[in-house]
Amino acid sequence: MTISSEDTPAAFDNEDVRVSFFGAHSPRLIAILYLVCITGAEAITWFVNDYGGMIAHTAVLISLIVHSSLTSPRTLSKLLLALCLGPLTRIMSLCIPVFALAPLYWYFIISIPLLLATAVVIWNLGYRPADVGLVIRNIPLQIVVVISGFGLGILEYIILKPDPVVADPSWSTLIVASAVITVSTGFLEEIVFRGVLQKSASTVWGSWLGIVYVSIIFAALHLGHYSFWDILFVFGVAVYFGWVVKRTGSLLGVTLCHGVINVCLLLIIPNYFAHLF
Repeated sequence: MTISSEDTPAAFDNEDVRVSFFGAHSPRLIAILYLVCITGAEAITWFVNDYGGMIAHTAVLISLIVHSSLTSPRTLSKLLLALCLGPLTRIMSLCIPVFALAPLYWYFIISIPLLLATAVVIWNLGYRPADVGLVIRNIPLQIVVVISGFGLGILEYIILKPDPVVADPSWSTLIVASAVITVSTGFLEEIVFRGVLQKSASTVWGSWLGIVYVSIIFAALHLGHYSFWDILFVFGVAVYFGWVVKRTGSLLGVTLCHGVINVCLLLIIPNYFAHLF
């Protein structure tokens, strides 16, 4: 299936892709090598030990920072700087000493430095809010996307069946916890992956290959769930979200949908409907 250029918001395709598919020092080849490095560091984190994983992710992060400052073309430099947010996400989760706290507070505390880092990357890349999807467009489609989150949340719960992040919450606690999860996971991950990374990857890969590339990274960063089926599920959802952002130019629907998925997965189903599954 192909989508005409008229279907793609200008904010997400305002730079020409002027690179050969592969070749010596090809931006795409370099991007693949860093994808392998990030995936390898994540595998070390979860299948070897977290100390080795933190060292590996730190090495990848330093390499990305140095490489982005020295390389050309500018499109590759932007992608490498945006890719820094991948290993940085894992480094923050490993080094900030919050493991004694309840998972809900853990999500919130980790999200603060990552949101600040994302803002710094956006500023350094020279992106405007519309470039990374911080606009409201196509409300009817956004509503459909949000509603789809309930079905996706049920499906992921069937795959993972996690414990609730808050046990037997009151309605007031449920509302607060839902807001924290939506911001700390939904908005944060969407601004990083469907906002900054999808924008920068599209200038190297083109729109659709850029979506696939970012979706692979997003899936790789879920290796810690130790579920092959969840990796496939996350990859499929990432492609779906990437298409929505490509079609609308807005993060609104995918952010709320992501929040709905995680609220269903971590709060509502395990607390109230686990017996049905």
